[in-house]
Amino acid sequence: MKSYELIATAAMGLEAIVAKEVRALGYECEVENGKVTYKGDERAIARSNLWLRTADRIKIKAGEFKAYSFDELFEKTKAIPWENYLPVDAEFPVSGKSQKSKLFSVPDCQAIVKKAIVERLKKHYKKDSWLEESGSLFKIEVSLVKDKAILTIDTSGNGLHKRGYRVGQGEAPLKETLAAALVLLTNWTPDRSFADPFCGSGTIPIEAALIGQNIAPGFNREFVSESWAWMPKAVWDEARVEAEDLANYEQPLDITGSDIDHRMIEIAAGNAFEAGLGELVTFKQMRVQDFSPRKEYGVLVGNPPYGERIGDKPSVERMYREMGEAFSVHDTWSYYILTSDEQFETHFGKPATKKRKLFNGFIKTDYYQYWGKKRPRTE
Repeated sequence: MKSYELIATAAMGLEAIVAKEVRALGYECEVENGKVTYKGDERAIARSNLWLRTADRIKIKAGEFKAYSFDELFEKTKAIPWENYLPVDAEFPVSGKSQKSKLFSVPDCQAIVKKAIVERLKKHYKKDSWLEESGSLFKIEVSLVKDKAILTIDTSGNGLHKRGYRVGQGEAPLKETLAAALVLLTNWTPDRSFADPFCGSGTIPIEAALIGQNIAPGFNREFVSESWAWMPKAVWDEARVEAEDLANYEQPLDITGSDIDHRMIEIAAGNAFEAGLGELVTFKQMRVQDFSPRKEYGVLVGNPPYGERIGDKPSVERMYREMGEAFSVHDTWSYYILTSDEQFETHFGKPATKKRKLFNGFIKTDYYQYWGKKRPRTE
């Protein structure tokens, strides 16, 4: 099998978590802003798409070079062996972005890259007329940062956060990739209780259940590279068989999602059912102030409403105070709260053990971590 330079793109703040996932799949990688780069074959492309919970997309790096002029962009793009990736009938739209580069006109860069690829393919496939583009889809991106051009081909299609189970959602849904990251950043293990008192459409509890039973997050969807002639069907079949073999469907889980809005509970239950986890996650209508776990030790992950999301600051601050009072009684539980409110610790009534900067979309947030008392070791 051929080796490719792969890029797993990541939201700001999640790069290290994506890198940990890539290494867990067995690939050495390097971490940069917004991406993790590594080498892998066709099997790596399939496995990365199926398994990476926190990455946005998996891309193939087709070329990288400095480009200070449109002529240079054209010639260096044309020099890339595009015929190794694109068949004669490939549909290949070109998107682009440019930051701090002499070539700042994105539409011009897109047009030049498109023209260069067309010229290369016409010569290789001995075509005099225009290419039909009636075949498989290959989404190409030209990214210019400080005059360095990187040309990539997207292997995922829809972003990896689109797991395929979300049939309904609320007003401010959390991306599945971020929800998975919130769970992976905790000290939760599948043998402990897990709760989300602001579950909304159920994304965090569902992602916790997928993690708890080691179910590949991409098991329920398709990827654009499955239609590529040089990606053998057997590769995808083997990757899916591996995912099925590694899933631990027998792992018992105690996962609860609650919300004050009964409509969201119905939506969350529907999403869990769609994910095949209907019997594993319990959803119930409840106020966060009434949090009273049955088990002594557990982990709570919450993405409560905050200013930018609902706009009613006084009621949000009051809710934070009530949360602090309700949670303080259960000091054997660990609490992880995502919010953009910089005064959260003051309202909650306790400084966090640790906090980590994350982005919820374009909103800058902190992930406040409160570690509960350790469970005594049993002999």
